[in-house]
Amino acid sequence: MALTAGTYALGPDSGRLLVRTSRSGVGRKVGHDLTIEVTRWSGEAVVDPADPASLSVTVSAEVDSLKVREGTGGIKPLTDSDRAEIEKNAREKILRAREHPVITFRSTGVEGTPEAFTITGDLTIMGRTNAISVRGGVEDDRVRGGTTVVQTRWGIKPYSALLGALKLADEVAVEFDLALPGAD
Repeated sequence: MALTAGTYALGPDSGRLLVRTSRSGVGRKVGHDLTIEVTRWSGEAVVDPADPASLSVTVSAEVDSLKVREGTGGIKPLTDSDRAEIEKNAREKILRAREHPVITFRSTGVEGTPEAFTITGDLTIMGRTNAISVRGGVEDDRVRGGTTVVQTRWGIKPYSALLGALKLADEVAVEFDLALPGAD
């Protein structure tokens, strides 16, 4: 299935938006590498295969919709209580969802081909906007890709515990895996 010209609605019905974290510090063996899913998000892609450079993408993700889906590593398995505490810390302490309920991305340019593209754009987290590049590609009936977000660029202090011995790495991976939806 190839991309056809049109406006595509994006969201949880068309695919997944994931955040993957890793650990650092001397106590990293205690913690978990996490896969966190954004469960409420929406977006739009405007596509014209005759003019690939005109592609535009916007995405809004609700901070309070973060759900821990998996935790690997650690000295003990991740419990439901652990998941709930991680989600609460992410929403309230790290990303301050009350003051900054939405993370947004708005494209500013695109290069490449449908099989291998780079979208540049502005990512706004906690009221700060920085430019990022998102790599991706279309294969069969899926659009997959991602980027790396360095939390401190947006004024985010990576989570730490055990008096700083266990730390969340500053870099987190953001990935998407979408079915090609029908264009409007």
